[in-house]
Amino acid sequence: MRILVTDGMDAAAQAKLVEMGHEVVNQFFEPDALGAALRDFNVVIIRSKTKIRKQQIDEAKGSALKVIIRAGVGVDNIDVAYAEENGIQVKNTPRASSASVAELAMAHMFACARFISIAGSSMRKGEWEKKAFSNGIELTGKTLGIVGFGRIGQKLCAMAKGIGMNVIATDVYHAPDAEATFGMRYVELDELFATSDFISLHTPAINGKKLIDAENIAKMKDGVILVNTSRGNNIDEEALLAALESGKVRAAGLDVFAEEPSQNAALYAHPHVSCTPHVGAGTKEAQTRIGAELVDIIASL
Repeated sequence: MRILVTDGMDAAAQAKLVEMGHEVVNQFFEPDALGAALRDFNVVIIRSKTKIRKQQIDEAKGSALKVIIRAGVGVDNIDVAYAEENGIQVKNTPRASSASVAELAMAHMFACARFISIAGSSMRKGEWEKKAFSNGIELTGKTLGIVGFGRIGQKLCAMAKGIGMNVIATDVYHAPDAEATFGMRYVELDELFATSDFISLHTPAINGKKLIDAENIAKMKDGVILVNTSRGNNIDEEALLAALESGKVRAAGLDVFAEEPSQNAALYAHPHVSCTPHVGAGTKEAQTRIGAELVDIIASL
């Protein structure tokens, strides 16, 4: 098959695909050129940068393209239903990056609790603001609310329990025996908002509604810490910024933003924000696992 890789992939996995007899082309296309380019390929592998919407699907349907693979968990950068209606399969790699994303969420929790981001920035300016950064908080004994208790949420739960946190979670699906297996408790969303010291989001994008908006922030504890490694559109950034300014939200750890690259400097440069540029799956181990899962998917076609 001819395989287009638009956002890069693990070199060993690509070599394996070539060894299997496939032709692999690494090339990024701007949205206006992508649809026509897809007609020349059987499979396209994308990450978060490339978007395949109705326009691109309309231009590619009826051609050689049969499969879109998202090298990652979320598929909200693909119009999945429309692609499948037009005979194009959509697949992803849901298992490969769970540990990496969960570890980054945990890292942001520590960074927010102990001012790691802003304190480091201050020191690089030649400052020694020990007093200003000496009122951090410990994670041990605090309650972590996980919104979305899938593979990533479960990994984060295990890490949090390991350092002595209490864990509650909300999810539309209650995994059998999860409470006994992970030592957590399922609760309704409003209870999670009201009782969590830390809240970490691990849900797909919700069309037409922000999961974290001014109304839901008002339900939270004063001084709550929010972490988002899911999708930027899950948070109303204006409402979050206002809550950071008022102190309602003590700090936020953000790997994803409503617009990427983010133009919201007031948010990402805020002294109480720990930020990363959408690197949740950005570890060598995750990319190796994603590559292996991609090879398995293509081998099964």
